[in-house]
Amino acid sequence: MTPRVTLYGRAGCHLCDDAREAILALLAEGVSLELREVDIEADERLHAELVERIPVVEVEGSIVSELVLDVQALRSRLHTVAA
Repeated sequence: MTPRVTLYGRAGCHLCDDAREAILALLAEGVSLELREVDIEADERLHAELVERIPVVEVEGSIVSELVLDVQALRSRLHTVAA
């Protein structure tokens, strides 16, 4: 199973851009994951809930990181899900 990583963010968010780049770097290393990006601006509920926490990164529905991507936490969760 390829783990689904969901990145919640919005345009103009440099921390979101940094998180995306780090996730894409993992893909380039050969880490197996499916990246799904969600623009919180498109959903009022998500915007209200997450605007002060983005980027929020989930793996298979479990939040692994907020504000600044914790790459080690992401790697660890991906390893757990893939096992």
